[in-house]
Parts: sequence; C-alpha cells; structure tokens
Amino acid sequence: MFPVHSFVHRAVRAAVHYGYAPLMLLGVNGAAIALAAAGASKLWLLGLLAAAIALSFAAERLLPYESAWNTSQGDAGRDAAHSVVNESLILASVAVIPLLAAILSASPGAGLWPHAWPFPAQVLPAVLIADAGITLVHYASHKIGALWRFHAVHHSVKRFYGLNGLMKHPLHQTLEMTAGVAPLLLIGLPVQVASVLALAVAVQLLLQHSNADYRIGPLKYVLALNEGHRFHHLKWAGVGDVNFGLFTLIWDHLLGTFSYDPGRRFTSEVLGMAAKPHYPTSYLAQLAEPFRASGACHAEPTGHRPAHDQAVR
Repeated sequence: MFPVHSFVHRAVRAAVHYGYAPLMLLGVNGAAIALAAAGASKLWLLGLLAAAIALSFAAERLLPYESAWNTSQGDAGRDAAHSVVNESLILASVAVIPLLAAILSASPGAGLWPHAWPFPAQVLPAVLIADAGITLVHYASHKIGALWRFHAVHHSVKRFYGLNGLMKHPLHQTLEMTAGVAPLLLIGLPVQVASVLALAVAVQLLLQHSNADYRIGPLKYVLALNEGHRFHHLKWAGVGDVNFGLFTLIWDHLLGTFSYDPGRRFTSEVLGMAAKPHYPTSYLAQLAEPFRASGACHAEPTGHRPAHDQAVR
C-alpha cells in the first residue's frame, strides 16, 4: 500500500521548510500592498495580522526548530500582553499619521515623497528607511546603559517563537518605531504606505523570532530572519551583540556586527541574559524593572562564561 500519510507529512514539512517565508514576505505583505493601493478600509490590517499570526503558529507546530519552544514556560500570557500592547501602539501610530502629516506639511522635506511612483515601489524606500532607523536604535540600545534597561525586557526570553518579536517594553518599542518612522513623516509618508509598513513590521517580527525551521538559502546573509537572529539572543554580550537588523542585515555588514555559524545549535540554555538569570518574568514586573536599581547593566565574572563565548551583559 502506498504510504499516503507519510507522503503528505513530508510534503507539508517541505512546504513549511521552503514556502513559509515566501508566503509571509510575498503573500501577506503583497496582500497588504494590494489592499492599501485599492483604498480598502484599514480593517484589513487586523485581518491580515490575524492571518499572519495564525500562519506563524501553524508553521511552528508543523515544523519546529525546537519542539520544546512550542510549549509555554509560564510565559504565554505575558507574551500575549506584550504583543497586544505593542501591536496596538503600532496600529495606533498609523491612525495619527494624517494629523502628523498636516502638522509637518510645512517642513522643508515634505514634498520629497515619490508620490508619482507605482505604489509597490513606494513601499520599498519606506521599509529601507525604517530599517535604518530601527536598526541603529537597536544597536545603540546594546551600547548605552539607559537604553539597555528598557531593551533588556526583550532579551529576557528563554525560548524563541513568533510572539517574542513583540515582547518589548512599550517605551523601547515606541523609541524604535519613532526612529524608523520620523524621517518618513518629514518627507511626506502617505498613510497608505504607513499602513503597509505597520503590517510589514509585524510580519517581520513573527518571522524573525519564529520557531519554524524554515530556510531562505543565501538570502540569510541579507534578510534579517530567524536563522541569523537567533545569534542575537545568545545570552553572552559581545557574542549576542550581533545581527541587529529588523528587515535587512545591510547595517550589520556595514557596522561589522554580522555573525553566522552554521554549526551552532540553539536551546533555551544559551538564550536570555547571563548576567541577569533571574530577570522578572511577569508582565507588570517587566514594565517596572527598567526604573529600578536592579534594572541597570551588570557584568558577570569571566569564569562563568563558556570559553568560546567570552562576554556577558
């Protein structure tokens, strides 16, 4: 008898392995571009976001990188709270863009936006400019103690799955998004392009922190997806101070912070913060931690580190 079940199982795994990332990057984002260009109601943002989250969870269960990461470690409710709050902030920022555009309409750069370009072509510079601003703030957050206090929330994760992308302190999330969007507003960012950008950020964060064992081939050296971003969550600073990019790794190549080792295998034991193994785990405690004395940076003695990962936060 032909092993139909086995064939279907292998086919599904292959589809996730090679098709999941293109489906999210081209399918979901492409749908956002088409809907925004057609002037559809902004409710499409919520529909596509829900679809992207559902696809993310499905892919992680069909083909997990680490099966244990699909099981809550008492963090599911907290991560959901972070995700709802931070995604709401992103969507709310789209709603106020017409007001901000009116306020900034007299700025010297207000007429620089390429309105005459085809709509999909307008999305590309928005993504690249936002990528630069967000990436550079992310980089600075690993160098400046006051910023690290807030960014540390994101690095306290002990498993790697889609919702980790939005597990951030809302003040740090706001700072990153401001750095990414403010230059665009100054040159006349249209609200339709901003809507696509908001959805693209959410899709990117789901992909970047996904537990799905997907592959993108040589593009892993250019696109900031999960194969490379896992290195950023290694718990030893210096070692984990790499691959800062949100959408691309262009800035990491320019800053000399790109890192990739095909032989590295990731488990919960190598994630988090070596210097803060007991970082607060509840949502409200994580919101308060940056304002406490315990939220400051701390170094760990060299002897506590593996020989091949000689640095800590």
